[in-house]
Amino acid sequence: MTTLDRRLAGTLSPVLTPFNTDGTVCTRRFIEHCERLLEQDVGLALFGTNSESASMTISEKRRLLEAVYAAQLPPERMLVGVGACALAEVVELTQAALAGGSCSVLMVPPFYYKGVSDEGLFRAVAQVIDAIGDARLRIYLYHIPTVSQVPFSLPLIARLLAAYPGVIAGIKDSSGDLNHALSLLHEFRGAHFDVFAGSEIHLIEMMRAGCAGVISATANVNGAAIARLCDRWAAADGPAEQDTANRLRAAFARFAMIPAMKAATAARLDDPAWTRVRAPLVELQAEQQASLLKELAALGFYS
Repeated sequence: MTTLDRRLAGTLSPVLTPFNTDGTVCTRRFIEHCERLLEQDVGLALFGTNSESASMTISEKRRLLEAVYAAQLPPERMLVGVGACALAEVVELTQAALAGGSCSVLMVPPFYYKGVSDEGLFRAVAQVIDAIGDARLRIYLYHIPTVSQVPFSLPLIARLLAAYPGVIAGIKDSSGDLNHALSLLHEFRGAHFDVFAGSEIHLIEMMRAGCAGVISATANVNGAAIARLCDRWAAADGPAEQDTANRLRAAFARFAMIPAMKAATAARLDDPAWTRVRAPLVELQAEQQASLLKELAALGFYS
């Protein structure tokens, strides 16, 4: 969903990327998956971590964007991942997103160099904004320090908001630290800075504190339930729905998350092609897949 001023809100999924036998991106399956997510009231976080975006070239991402727009999927329901170590690539993909009508982009910090200063990160974001020069642009920072090892600190966020009000629109907090997420909500309340939970694990607590929604990997496979919880978190059955969602996520977390979600998608669609991943990831072994599907069936999925 989107809010009245067209800011993103609700549930989004970092869309899984299907591959053909030759390793190329399967555009047809990708579009079909996007359509299924939208039907479940799940927005599209294109080229996120669970999209295997780090293993995709910028030309592949641009071709997928063109296919998404050609399919007339709603750009206002999209958050386009544009992060890269080379800022020129960030600018190029951001311009492509804006050209298709997607004004909201998700920017992971340049992550190759570790221990960089807030000043360096400020310059990186500022250079992208200044190069784009488009008032429509809305940047959501991607805070995922366990992977990038390059955090967006609270002082840096405050500086960016002061320098680029309106453009710096929010953050996806994938720190896995509830207290950190709550600190973001407390610190920037009233600053037109939206905080998205990085998973559904503490969604009720996050929504109660004022977060804008959730961007969750497992929305790829449990989208309707997560979207319902995000919308109806205060309902009497909210805690039970939260527990069910958490148990499903835990089932996937027992394996490598991306191959596990692809295995489950392949089983649901009866389409083995969905199991394919790009190196360095590998598919689940047969016994792992059987174990996962057995647990999902016990939880009421894929039976």
